[in-house]
Amino acid sequence: MLFATPAAAEITVASKVFTENVILGEMARLAIAQGTDEPVRHRQELGGTRVVFDAAIAGEVDVYPAYTGTLRYQTLASERIESHGDLVAALASRGLRITEPIGFSNNYAIAMMPERAAELGVRTVSDLKDHPDLIWGVENEFLDRADGWRALKAAYGLPHGNVRGLLHDLGYRALASGETDLIDAYTTDPQIAQHDLVLLEDDLEHFPTYDAVYLYRDDLPSAAVSALEGLAGALDEAAMQEINGRAQFGGEDEGVLAAEVVSRVTGTAVEDDSAEAGLAARIWARTLEHLALVGIALGAAILIALPVGILAARLPRFGNLILGAVGILQTIPSLALFVILIPLLGIGFVPTIAALFVYSLLPIVRNVHSGLTNIPAALLDSADALGLSRRARLRRVELPLAAPTIMAGIKTAAVIAVGLATLGAIIGAGGYGQPILTGIRLASTPLILEGAIPAAALALVIQGLFDAAERWVTPRGLRLKQARS
Repeated sequence: MLFATPAAAEITVASKVFTENVILGEMARLAIAQGTDEPVRHRQELGGTRVVFDAAIAGEVDVYPAYTGTLRYQTLASERIESHGDLVAALASRGLRITEPIGFSNNYAIAMMPERAAELGVRTVSDLKDHPDLIWGVENEFLDRADGWRALKAAYGLPHGNVRGLLHDLGYRALASGETDLIDAYTTDPQIAQHDLVLLEDDLEHFPTYDAVYLYRDDLPSAAVSALEGLAGALDEAAMQEINGRAQFGGEDEGVLAAEVVSRVTGTAVEDDSAEAGLAARIWARTLEHLALVGIALGAAILIALPVGILAARLPRFGNLILGAVGILQTIPSLALFVILIPLLGIGFVPTIAALFVYSLLPIVRNVHSGLTNIPAALLDSADALGLSRRARLRRVELPLAAPTIMAGIKTAAVIAVGLATLGAIIGAGGYGQPILTGIRLASTPLILEGAIPAAALALVIQGLFDAAERWVTPRGLRLKQARS
């Protein structure tokens, strides 16, 4: 794997971006730590199904909580998997295995507010065919899953066209506020009881069973596998829903809740040792991570974009082709690019830096090209009359005159990188995006602000520094001319 540096003798547990998966990930971390001598870390909120599965295939992740229905009908949808044995064989061909069920199924269901369901007389999913104007709010991943929205719509012949993609936890808020009429729910979600939601009967039995299991690589140490298998039957559906509620509504720490379950299952007192530092220490650590992401990506982009921009200005025939090429790179959706890079670069810092590098190219290349091609011809003729070589003219005349425009492009790239770097948290890069993700998941405004405010402040600081640098690199005569004008 390009640029990937595996950690020595470290077991990596991952979890997806919802509370239950984080708790199950913490249970795995604590159980493995108790049952082995290996160091274990938990990469929380790593992203969606495809992110964690690809990370496991690539060897970046050793264990993550999965669901059998998701594996059969989403992750491995291209294969005909008719039975549990087929699923085990398909995973084994990829060097993966799964444990016995953890003890509960977290199935899909369609949820409505009770008042709305009673008003329309809706009891089953089939009843929805008589109400084509209803608004759906479903998880983004559910939109494209093989067992998701399109399959549900086809199976029931649903006429609805007003469907919005939302983060899972935001869907409940949209439903409660009346912005949507229907959402996809997980049957262990605590919001079901909180809002007394009606779960419509899946009368055509469209949704399969989603037993919670641990997916792990087949090279995982046997002691770690035994620790995971020891969690079989640890939680039933009611217990999982109750623990989810304690985390989301009671504010209890996921690690503490996980330690409670592992202690009960193993009969040995287990304590969570992952307590976070104070607010100032957390912000400082996230700032260092964010600066590293932005600084490395921006530095690499400057080194590449400057000569590319000069080349585009020097070769007019190819200039538009070069600008078009970097422009196309800019159009790749950021989340898609992060996921595409995982098989090549793994997870964490390296793919995030690569993505930020790609998005930094266009503003710099474009401004270098614009700054050089918009220099008045009379000034260039004067430089030629002085007998300056092409290289000397570039260094002593063209680049100084184009410097304000070039610096503006670099400044734009830097500010964009600060914002985009928050998405790196989805693939384990940390930075300010981590508290934002957690805050959205837990509906915690303070956590969201813990990431959003420093990110905004950093963008303003960087913009101010580049404004000062732009004045510094602008030739004195040009500054005086700008001041007079």
